[in-house]
Amino acid sequence: MPSSRYKVRVTKDYLVFSSGHFITFNGDCCERIHGHNYRVAVEVEGDLDENHYVVDFIALRDMTRAIVDELDHRMLLPTESPYIRLADDGPNVRVTYRDRMWSFPRDECVLLPVPNTTSELLADYVAGRLREAMAARGLGVPRVLRVEVEECFGQAAEVEWRA
Repeated sequence: MPSSRYKVRVTKDYLVFSSGHFITFNGDCCERIHGHNYRVAVEVEGDLDENHYVVDFIALRDMTRAIVDELDHRMLLPTESPYIRLADDGPNVRVTYRDRMWSFPRDECVLLPVPNTTSELLADYVAGRLREAMAARGLGVPRVLRVEVEECFGQAAEVEWRA
């Protein structure tokens, strides 16, 4: 018996964000501050609804764009890192890693509930926010949600979430 699988994919020139970050690795290394022009693509699999589509392209695009816009032109900082410490410092966020220290204007930062600001975890963050946005709009939980975050041409990470 034949069966059909349906999925939609949204990727647009404006589903991008330029942000600064640094990551820790190998337990005792910390990158220098740098930035990327990230690009986001979203794919949703599921059954067709009463309108005969998995999810409205426009709604998916707009929800994704709202999340991406919050990350654009910001310093991305992890709040759950065992190595990087964040502290309020008046209007700034003071960030420390061992004997290194940075201070960033609070309103120019996004404090992310992740242990590291890798592309993999940024994709997972966007996917989580999208699931919340879809639920808030009454769109239901998709069977499969994939989010890809490309940090530069040819280097991308993807997370796949299944209901």
